[in-house]
Amino acid sequence: MSDTPFGFGLPPEEPENGDEGKKKDTPGGGQGGGQDSGGPGNPFGFGGLPGAGGPGGDNPFAAMFGSMNPNDLGAAFQQLGQMLSYEGGPVNWDMAKDIARQTVSQGTPDGTKDASVGPTERGAVEEAIRLADLWLDDATSLPSGSGLAVAWSRAEWVEATLPVWKELVDPVAERVGLAMGDVLPEEMQAMAGPLIGMMRSMGGAMFGQQIGQAVGVLAGEVVGSTDIGLPLGPAGKAALLPVNVEAFGKDLGVPQEEVRLYLALREAAHQRLFAHVPWLRSHLFGAVEGYARGIKVDTAKLEDVVGQLDPQNPEQLQEALQQGMFQPEDTPAQKAALARLETALALVEGWVDAVVHAAAKPRLSSADALRETLRRRRATGGPAEQTFATLIGLELRPRRLRDASRLWASLTDARGVDGRDGLWAHPDMLPTASDLDDPDGFVHHEQLDFSELDKMLGEAAGGGTAKPDLKKDTGAADATEETDDKGDDEK
Repeated sequence: MSDTPFGFGLPPEEPENGDEGKKKDTPGGGQGGGQDSGGPGNPFGFGGLPGAGGPGGDNPFAAMFGSMNPNDLGAAFQQLGQMLSYEGGPVNWDMAKDIARQTVSQGTPDGTKDASVGPTERGAVEEAIRLADLWLDDATSLPSGSGLAVAWSRAEWVEATLPVWKELVDPVAERVGLAMGDVLPEEMQAMAGPLIGMMRSMGGAMFGQQIGQAVGVLAGEVVGSTDIGLPLGPAGKAALLPVNVEAFGKDLGVPQEEVRLYLALREAAHQRLFAHVPWLRSHLFGAVEGYARGIKVDTAKLEDVVGQLDPQNPEQLQEALQQGMFQPEDTPAQKAALARLETALALVEGWVDAVVHAAAKPRLSSADALRETLRRRRATGGPAEQTFATLIGLELRPRRLRDASRLWASLTDARGVDGRDGLWAHPDMLPTASDLDDPDGFVHHEQLDFSELDKMLGEAAGGGTAKPDLKKDTGAADATEETDDKGDDEK
């Protein structure tokens, strides 16, 4: 173990006896020999870097570059230099994108490879989303939000969604970068300024590698741009991934056309919600950010890992990232932030579940089976979702999906489609976590109308005309009738 900060000591001195210090049993004087079991094949732990790996040996750089030709070697050194000189944000997103693309190119564990989308597949996706939008017109009062229907390859999904992952991951990664310097005493920080900068660059690269790998794996699992309940793609683009749609329906015993259409319904429903509820995106991302602010880095664990870093095993920090170093604060504010986030995700996914089922049930014989499959998929998550949960301390899963779906279905029965969708007009009108516990109480209580309040606030602020109210008069009337009709039952 090194005594220098972070465990990165000076290189060992040349042995006084010259060639006798080299391994006798390694061909070529120790160059290009097989890797022994005592050292990792990649001393920096960046196994995902293009061209990394290769034979081990007693020279750590030989492990990374020993099998390369001169051109590849030059490129690898250039990339290493870029990694150490990185001065951007807390995550090296250029590296994340490169590794995500490389992970995609390797294919999924079942042997499915990525491929460019052909005209036939593109046409099938466009037709499915067009038909899905027609069916949804009967199931929701929100108009179409899909200005464009697109079919993406996995690589195209990576390119399109990285900006949103940046919003999700950067706040937590920044806390880790600061913590890497804070674990040193102040007097040592003053002396080790350049080293701290290098370590933060390394930390950004390590996060970039892990995030890139997780995004690449997730690209092999998702079927559209809204699988995790957040709008990952550009606004107004309803997207499906044909290769993943086919893999999703492979063993379900359901015709591929029905699978594609059901998934198109879910994608188009998400697009309607995010397009016509303008405050929803900021509400969801604000909930994520609020939760992230309450996450604290386990500095004791980080200090222990950093103190034991060894040039022969610097993968320890990478492994620590994989194992998670984050603990949510056990405070009322953090618990409230978590409840707010989980409720928001559940309401979005529950609304989509209820609306899609209403549209698909009369038209698709496999609607029930596909609904249950999607519910279980969202409840359990895949390996990539678990990786993100470890890296940023947050699970993007609607834990109360079924409760929320039942509540939205009950609202449809009690208030009609317009009355149900009118609740999206204002965040204060949405059900809360306690309402998910007592859906009947929420469905039949007096319906509040915030339209006049919004109008008054808009006029007071000199904002001109007030924003349109999504709730129709018929919805309010239905709500009043249901309240009157069921008053005796509730007493």
